[in-house]
Amino acid sequence: LFASMTNAWMVGEWNITHMSHPTSTIMITTALAMKVGLAPMHFWMPPVLQGLDLTTGLIMATWQKLAPFALLIQMAPTMHPTLLTALGLLSAVVGGWGGLNQTQLRKMLAYSSIAHLGWMIIVIQFMPQLTILTLGTYIIMTSAAFLTFKMLLSTKINTLTLAWSKAPIITMTTALILLSLGGLPPLTGFMPKWLILQELTKQELPLTATILALSALLSLYFYLRLCYTMTLTIAPNTNNSTTPWR
Repeated sequence: LFASMTNAWMVGEWNITHMSHPTSTIMITTALAMKVGLAPMHFWMPPVLQGLDLTTGLIMATWQKLAPFALLIQMAPTMHPTLLTALGLLSAVVGGWGGLNQTQLRKMLAYSSIAHLGWMIIVIQFMPQLTILTLGTYIIMTSAAFLTFKMLLSTKINTLTLAWSKAPIITMTTALILLSLGGLPPLTGFMPKWLILQELTKQELPLTATILALSALLSLYFYLRLCYTMTLTIAPNTNNSTTPWR
């Protein structure tokens, strides 16, 4: 609001979608970046998401992103491209790096959200349709992840060790969802990342595409750690009978 007032005062146009003054553009970009949780304005997101239950966290991680991205897509042609690229790269790296040492599932999903937002904000200046596609697939995958964790009654990694014995089909589905969030082919999450890397290569930004691809490996590590915990660890059980070879 302050950015639009500043733009109207300096330029004479009360139009939030076509900012023509650089100060107003930087201010509103920073404000919307803080609203969605882009790095380096992301510090509020993991603790807040950790303090919410899974249903409310689902709303914050998905529905809350729609209105800011509607504004970002309309304002993308007038935004500073270097600022958008810096925000996107930093978010992708911070989102992957921050989730590595987490044991809480909600904090992992928060850092996953930050990493995905980085991919969206980088390509928004070149192809907004690709940002909409990425946002749509992210909302579907994140909603599925939150709902399956809610069905499994899991909020920590160590509670996932019991998931296979309680609900094997849901556990297998959750593992596929997490691998899709990580961007492994032939799952759904691979498609938008591949298209974004292809578009960045067409725009002659190979270094940006390389950093994004390497940051995706960081995110993939903690998704694989969750899948390993769910599917390849044995739930503790008490067996008091003697084994046949004794």
